[in-house]
Amino acid sequence: MVGWTWTTPQRQLSACAAMHVVNDALFAGVYPLLPFLAVDLGLTYAQVGLVKTAFSGSSSLFQVPAGIVAERFSEHALLALGTGWVGAGLLAMAMATGFGPLLAITLLAGLGGSVQHPVASSVVSRLFAGRRGGTAIGTLMFAGDVGTVLAPVLVGGATFVGGGRAGCVTLGALGAGFALLYLLVVARGAAAPQSWPAGKGAVGGRAPPAGGGWGIPRPAPFAALTAIGMLDSAARGAALTFLPFLLQAKGLAPPMLSAAFALLFGAGAAGKFFCGPLSDRYGSVATIVVTELVTAAALLGALATPGAWVLMALLPLGFVLNGTSSVLYAAVAGLVDVGKRARGYGLYYTCSLMASALAPLLYGLLADRAGLAVTFAAMAAVTALIVPLTLVVRRAIPRV
Repeated sequence: MVGWTWTTPQRQLSACAAMHVVNDALFAGVYPLLPFLAVDLGLTYAQVGLVKTAFSGSSSLFQVPAGIVAERFSEHALLALGTGWVGAGLLAMAMATGFGPLLAITLLAGLGGSVQHPVASSVVSRLFAGRRGGTAIGTLMFAGDVGTVLAPVLVGGATFVGGGRAGCVTLGALGAGFALLYLLVVARGAAAPQSWPAGKGAVGGRAPPAGGGWGIPRPAPFAALTAIGMLDSAARGAALTFLPFLLQAKGLAPPMLSAAFALLFGAGAAGKFFCGPLSDRYGSVATIVVTELVTAAALLGALATPGAWVLMALLPLGFVLNGTSSVLYAAVAGLVDVGKRARGYGLYYTCSLMASALAPLLYGLLADRAGLAVTFAAMAAVTALIVPLTLVVRRAIPRV
């Protein structure tokens, strides 16, 4: 479009938010597909957990390299490349003939997810430094949850018509198609200048120059913040992986299963939107303590609630399951130098995503041995253990 550029902060935030919608939709859409793939390919709970671990775990492997590359090349082009890679992988998943090929494909597909969070978070936190930073990061994270809400609806319609493989094709086409559009429109329209004025944020497609090191002047608070994020992500990853199996065991049909996940992710979006203001008013540590305790209680509630009434338990579960993360994400920017934000976010996301990736495998092994009831009870117990850790590190992270 003549006269239209993508160099203003507001437009770059809009572009990053739109990409976040699609990227998170691709990853969230896999959850309701897991039972269909399990039946189609004859997978055990442990194998399902390993597939999810491969998908999420590989998305954490290149978080730091993606952040470093983004310091020298177009951030928006990297965003398009990452989401397009995931989309292509999902298309390939539709052709998997067994557990081995499915595992290999998901491992490769997840690699593209390494780009979105560190790169987009770096762009937004840099362009909206100061008071608006928290709101801008919150907007970016909320956009991702919009994708998680839309994904089950999209997948539900596709699986109802053509089964689980049709769901994979639908998600893959969405990712690949949007990535190409983003590359042609946004990345080309946000061409980066070759140098940056001192003290100014980037307004184009590349981050400002960074010096040596990691840019983390206070390692102890950063490490404490990362540890909390890892435990929070582990609870979320395991719960979302095995919740569809619990819902199936309660008698929910496939359309209701997709509706349940749309409800869960909708509540999660509300959690990300409201937990930031709650932490501003009551303090971040207090907010984390409350949300983790409610998470543990809601996991037990989902386990104990019979039949379709379980949908009522998903509202508080979704709200708190995602709510804590927006508080933690915004805090990372205050602990990393502006020129190193991408690699700082990459390090944080690597640790938290690895925890989220390993949790389904460990809980899957437990589910095969002891059943879903014991597994969900264990999730609740481990989640409650986050509270004393949070209290211990309270003084180490005064700004969180």
